[in-house]
Amino acid sequence: MMRELEYPFDPGYIMKKRRSIKKELLKTDKPFIEKRIAVLGGSTTHDIIDILELFLLNYGIRPTFYESEFNQYWQDAMFDNPELDEFKPEIIFIHTSFRNITELPVISDDAAAISDKLDRQYEHFRVMWEKLFSKFGAVIIQNNFEMPFYRLMGNKEASDLHGSINFAASLNMKFYEYAQKNKNFFINDINYLSADYGLSKWADPFVWHMYKYILDLNAIPQFSLNLANIIKSLLGKNKKAFVLDLDNTLWGGVVGDDGVEGIEIGHETSMGQVFSEFQKYLLDHKQLGVMFNVCSKNDHENAIAGLNHPAATLKPDDFIIIKANWLNKDENVMQIARELNILPDSLVFVDDNPVERGIVRENVPGTAVPEIGKVEQYITNIDRNGYFEVTNLSEDDIKRNEMYKANVERAKLESTFTNYTDYLLSLNMTAVIRDFDDVYIQRIAQLTNKSNQFNLTTKRFTQAEMEAIMADDRYIRLYGKLEDKYGDNGVITVVLGRKEGTVLHIELWLMSCRVLKRGMELAMLDSLVEQAKKQGIKTLKGYYFKTPKNNMVREFYGALGFTKISEQENGDSEWELEIDNYENKNKVIKVVTSNEQN
Repeated sequence: MMRELEYPFDPGYIMKKRRSIKKELLKTDKPFIEKRIAVLGGSTTHDIIDILELFLLNYGIRPTFYESEFNQYWQDAMFDNPELDEFKPEIIFIHTSFRNITELPVISDDAAAISDKLDRQYEHFRVMWEKLFSKFGAVIIQNNFEMPFYRLMGNKEASDLHGSINFAASLNMKFYEYAQKNKNFFINDINYLSADYGLSKWADPFVWHMYKYILDLNAIPQFSLNLANIIKSLLGKNKKAFVLDLDNTLWGGVVGDDGVEGIEIGHETSMGQVFSEFQKYLLDHKQLGVMFNVCSKNDHENAIAGLNHPAATLKPDDFIIIKANWLNKDENVMQIARELNILPDSLVFVDDNPVERGIVRENVPGTAVPEIGKVEQYITNIDRNGYFEVTNLSEDDIKRNEMYKANVERAKLESTFTNYTDYLLSLNMTAVIRDFDDVYIQRIAQLTNKSNQFNLTTKRFTQAEMEAIMADDRYIRLYGKLEDKYGDNGVITVVLGRKEGTVLHIELWLMSCRVLKRGMELAMLDSLVEQAKKQGIKTLKGYYFKTPKNNMVREFYGALGFTKISEQENGDSEWELEIDNYENKNKVIKVVTSNEQN
């Protein structure tokens, strides 16, 4: 992560140095996720596209853009446009604002006239969205409406039907209702952004009349970060866990020196209240499935005592891993990632000490290390970075903490066995392996974007793309859920094969790393072979496309009995398995019979 692009940042520096920043971001041997993004503007968009590209590159996403002409968003969407058709956007961003509202109430309007105006304005957008969905099947991101920068009636603008503020707020509510009903439609909340930035600065009339920008030029980086956060969340680039310091981060003072009674937390002091508010802010993330871990230079018993302070909101049981010792923090952060079995780039490291932040930033690449500032700035500086931006929230996300805690218990149990097969049998595992269905399609699409280590081809799919595949009879599709005596792991593996005569080309095989080495891949192969035989398939072809993160599955197909057909100089390989005489390999998991595929 580039420090210059993490909030709080210098917007003037980003605007001025955009070319050199882009050049630096492209100096990487890591592969990018490639996405085609159409920007349909109701105002000037060129600088927004430039800065949005920087934030997306920083997230590992390389966009290609289509940009409409000034204020041609409606025409591009509704009329024949060979250039846009050929571009085939995967994401469409519609950049409209209050200035694009064409009908506003006047004092002489009655309630019926105002209602008609509201309906016409909403239909103008709804018809456009439906046209774009039917034509491209792309994800749509739509700005809501910021409030006008002046109030004709003063405070009554908000409550009176004739007020422009009331009208914009009502129109926003219609947008939100549409978003709640359409899972591939998302709101870019410029109403909040403009308020956060300062509406009078945001809506500077000079900038509008001189450049036709709806926002102050120095607001563009904050706007672009906010928009990039929606896109990176859709593509599975969210963080998963906090790694938190303790002293002067979760409470004021040093528990080892001041004692539990001497640290500042709770309502007795103003600073204690600020730390309490920060702990509550962190704990609220548990509702999203964000995991909590400790990395503190402390004696373990002092750390636990501090977390057990009567006024503390975060308690020891809220944490999965607590590293309270005197090792270097970068070592502890790496160890936490290993024990959670996730990559370091899934972590957000929060520490008040700039030296410790620098060490982790330098030595644990990919881990987010926000400059949190003073304690009263902690929430803002973490929150504005959008590390855990929600686009789709699955049941598995919500249960993530429980699932990873159960993994810790499994690890403890494993250490008591000398025979690994006996350990697996002791887990009493049951798998549900079935064709894709509507209930889990959101989680299936999410997995394709999140899984990096156990992912043979690392192909990425939006939910809309997965829904299209679900209706396509050229594919054999399987998802797998795994449950054991410690709990339900949810949907943790996906296999997707495309039929071509008597050959099945396995285009996607991935699995969550939290269930590694439990035999689920064998159960999935057994089910895949079963479905393939029913549909006249004789040969499975598997493909491994090498990335910096998936080396662990380089010989995966070989371990399953496939024969390597070819291997490229870059490490990519092709494998083959004849299935006429295939014998089931799974011996430790009970599999619920999969449903039939057409």
